[in-house]
Amino acid sequence: MHELPIGIFDSGFGGLSIFQAVVTELPWESIVYFGDNANCPYGGKTFTEIKKLTLKGLTKLLKFNVKLIVVACNTATVAGMDYYRQKIKIPIVGVVPVVKTAVEQTKSNKIAVLATPATARSLYLKRLIKKFAGDKLVFNLAIDNLVWRIEKGEIDSPAISKILRQSLESLPRKKVDIIALGCTHFPFLRHVIEKIVGPKIKILDSGDAVARQVRRILTQNQALNLRPKPTYYFLTSGDKVKFKQIAEKLLRQKIVRVDKI
Repeated sequence: MHELPIGIFDSGFGGLSIFQAVVTELPWESIVYFGDNANCPYGGKTFTEIKKLTLKGLTKLLKFNVKLIVVACNTATVAGMDYYRQKIKIPIVGVVPVVKTAVEQTKSNKIAVLATPATARSLYLKRLIKKFAGDKLVFNLAIDNLVWRIEKGEIDSPAISKILRQSLESLPRKKVDIIALGCTHFPFLRHVIEKIVGPKIKILDSGDAVARQVRRILTQNQALNLRPKPTYYFLTSGDKVKFKQIAEKLLRQKIVRVDKI
C-alpha cells in the first residue's frame, strides 16, 4: 500500500497545479496523472456529461492500482463527488473554491470567486458561499474562454489579458481584497491576474489545502510512502506529443513519460 501511487484526474492541464502542490507536500509519493484533454473543457458541459466523463477517467486510473484519487477539477468536483464516491471504493479528494479561507482572510468583507461557468452556476458553490460568506459581499464571476486557451499552452497572450481585464479591473474600485481561484487551470494565470488587480488584492487557490488533505488521509490509512524514489507517469486522452509539450511549459520541467489511453 505504501508504495502505490496517488492518482490525479483533471479535464486537462489544470490539475497540474494540484500536481505541483502534492509533489511539494509529499515529495516521496509517486503519481499517475490523467488529463482528459480530448473532452476538455468541462465548464460548458451539463453536469450529467461531466459526471459521466469524470467517472470514466477515475475508472481508468484504478487500473494503475492507485491508493487515492484527487479529482483535481473544480467543475468535476461540484458536479458529483457523492456520485464518484459511491462508485469508486478508494479515498477520493475533491477540489472546491477556497471560499472559507477567503472569508477568514478578508478585511474589507468583499471577495471574488473566479470560476468556469459550470462551477459558478453550481448549487454546490452557492451553498458554499451561503454557508461561509453569508455576511460578506461575494462577486461570483463566471469566466469563459480561458480554459481552452490554457489547454493550448496560452498563458500570457493579449487575448487572455483582455478576457481577465473585462472581469477583474473593477475589483480594486469595489474594495475586493481577496480573489479565490475556482478553477485549477487559473493558477497558471496568476501573474496576469496580479498585473490587472495590483498588489493589494490577495489571490488564493486550492492547491495547498488539497495537498494537506491528501497527506491527512494517507496518514490516517497508514499509506504514506516510506521510500524516497517517486515516479511520475502522465496519461492523456488527447495527443500525447502535445500534452508533453504543454505540460512541460506549464510545469517548467521535463516530463519523462506520457501515454495516450
